[in-house]
Amino acid sequence: MKLIYYVIIRISLVLSVLLTVWAVFFYFAIMDEVNDEVDDSLENYSEIIIIRALAGEELPSKNTASNNQYFLREVTKEYAESRDDILYKDSMVYIPEKDETEPARILTTIFKDDGEKFFELTVAAPSIEKDDLKDAMAGWMIFLYITLLLTIIVINVWVFYRNMHPLYVLLHWLDKYRIGKGNEPLQNKTRVSEFRKLNEAAVRYAERSERMFEQQKQFIGNASHEMQTPLAICRNRLEMLMEDENLSESQLEELMKTHRTLEHITKLNKSLLLLSKIENGQFADTSQVEVNKLLKQYLEDYKEVYQYREIITMVEEEGVFYLTINETLAVVLLTNLLKNAFVHNMDGGHIRIVITSHRVMFCNTGVAQPLDAQRIFERFYQGKKKEGSTGLGLAIADTICKMQALRLCYEYKSGEHCFILYTSAHNQ
Repeated sequence: MKLIYYVIIRISLVLSVLLTVWAVFFYFAIMDEVNDEVDDSLENYSEIIIIRALAGEELPSKNTASNNQYFLREVTKEYAESRDDILYKDSMVYIPEKDETEPARILTTIFKDDGEKFFELTVAAPSIEKDDLKDAMAGWMIFLYITLLLTIIVINVWVFYRNMHPLYVLLHWLDKYRIGKGNEPLQNKTRVSEFRKLNEAAVRYAERSERMFEQQKQFIGNASHEMQTPLAICRNRLEMLMEDENLSESQLEELMKTHRTLEHITKLNKSLLLLSKIENGQFADTSQVEVNKLLKQYLEDYKEVYQYREIITMVEEEGVFYLTINETLAVVLLTNLLKNAFVHNMDGGHIRIVITSHRVMFCNTGVAQPLDAQRIFERFYQGKKKEGSTGLGLAIADTICKMQALRLCYEYKSGEHCFILYTSAHNQ
């Protein structure tokens, strides 16, 4: 997941909690203020009624135009002393004008006159408007909550992108950077000291990688020259010794074994050097290669080499398969797969090559059981040792595929070992 998504998710979670707490607190604070205002109006209304009652004046109408109501009744001293002087509560009251019951805020107070008589005054103010106010406030608060949350997130994302722009420039440069190729210099001006240090470190390590790459290329070239020449000389001298007529049969046999060992070392050395060159990206140039044509060209050579094993080869062309790849690597890849099909086959077996427009499949007979699909592409792994095999053919093929954005997989079906080569853009 990208860094920006982590930032958005975490900011959203934190802001959701904070804004929710704030919204709840603000809502109850406002409603408490509304209740205070309603209670103050009830207190003023009750004071007017009490003053008139104590003065013996005419009391207001029990139902005003505002639907406020009051109820006055005489109570005993014991009842008065058992009750609070002032009590507020929310309840339901009957409104005669509307002939219905509606919610109201009620104040109940106890007072006494000069004759030591106790009275209970109940004043009620309908809370219909207050409930409407609550609903309106809740709706607006939800709207403001969502708007504020989204606004803060958008602002944070914008600020994040603006401040992290140098990092994305550096990442883009690193994505395009290829060791051993002509790369553009890093252009990433910034006033942030941490980003400047990061840019300097990236450039420094890129330069170091370039130097190491050049040293490795030079070493591979020197190793190829310095090792292959003495190996060739040793083989030639052994061949000359084997031509000596004075050698006994046992001596000749030992010389042949040594010659085969040198040949194996020579092949192994070439394969390892090739593998190193592939991994170092020394085959950079690419072109469009027709797999059908290339396979037919090299298939005839392998038929002649392995004709003593009487292996039947079949090519099924269902389309023309093109690869955008370095031509040398294409030859190495296809010939390694061809050689694998011949070397690990059985005498009198068959090889079936199926070519479509997006894949090529090499199927051959062999051991009557599937190979270890997890290890088949490992270096030097061999299910069963075969003469002429270095254990690197499939490892080289797999490395080429990884470097050239291709896919190579193994399947065992209908008694055939199948290696399928296709582009990463296509499924099997």
